[in-house]
Amino acid sequence: MIPGRASSGSERRVLDEAGGLRAMTWVMAIMLFLTLLAAALGLGTRQSAAVLERQLAGRLTVQVVEGSPVARDALAARTLTVLQALPEVRRVRAVDRAELARLLEPWLGDAAEDADLPVPVMIDVDLASGADPERVIAAVRRVSASSRVDRHQRWMSPVSGFLDTLTWLALALVVLMLVATGAVVVLAARAGLETHRATIEVMHMLGSTDVQVARLFQRRVALDAAIGGVAGGLAALVVLVFLGTRLAALGSQLLGGITLGAGDWTLLVLLPLAFVLLATVAARITVIGALRRSL
Repeated sequence: MIPGRASSGSERRVLDEAGGLRAMTWVMAIMLFLTLLAAALGLGTRQSAAVLERQLAGRLTVQVVEGSPVARDALAARTLTVLQALPEVRRVRAVDRAELARLLEPWLGDAAEDADLPVPVMIDVDLASGADPERVIAAVRRVSASSRVDRHQRWMSPVSGFLDTLTWLALALVVLMLVATGAVVVLAARAGLETHRATIEVMHMLGSTDVQVARLFQRRVALDAAIGGVAGGLAALVVLVFLGTRLAALGSQLLGGITLGAGDWTLLVLLPLAFVLLATVAARITVIGALRRSL
């Protein structure tokens, strides 16, 4: 019998009857679907955290605190003049009193619109790129020691920390999915070996080597992984597009930063290829190792 033909016939028999290996298609589709969602979550939150940090790093809010309305307005005017003259300041704007009243209305009701209410004058400050906020804070304090300066980066740091935590959690999920996928491939390959042990012994007697037998399994695993990868990838793409449209419809500045760049999409596209390679290598190593120990 011609070895090549024997190998081809054995390949069809081994692979056609290996129901456990065919189940790999569904397993890989589900695993890759979940992995792509986890990876997209991690990449999106990382992008959102970076955007948030850039936006808040150069923003300050100055509160001019003074009991007398006349003195308060005078200090606010002097503070605005000083801030506008600083090279570190890119833009400065005093928050309108009516806008402050709308913000305070849920707590104070109609009293928020009382002109005699000692509400601080709020001044929004956008710093120039690379500017030192401490110099701006010192300039404000020279005008009035009672003025308060809030750095947006400081009071939003818990949000940024939460986004970082989500990023690392998503990375951990991706790693766990890769490990679980490798374990599933190992179990499927071992089950295929046990199912077709008699056939494999005949193949060995006909001159087939361990590498040739392992090649049969790895081809089937690679095919199942590729088909499952396409199915899982398409399903994940549909979900990601749907979630993207819903996030855009919310109009939230924070959630709107959860976007994927060109590099992020490239990584997501490479993940199915990595899954196929992982499954193929795991199947080859498992089969060759098992054959050398038992046959």
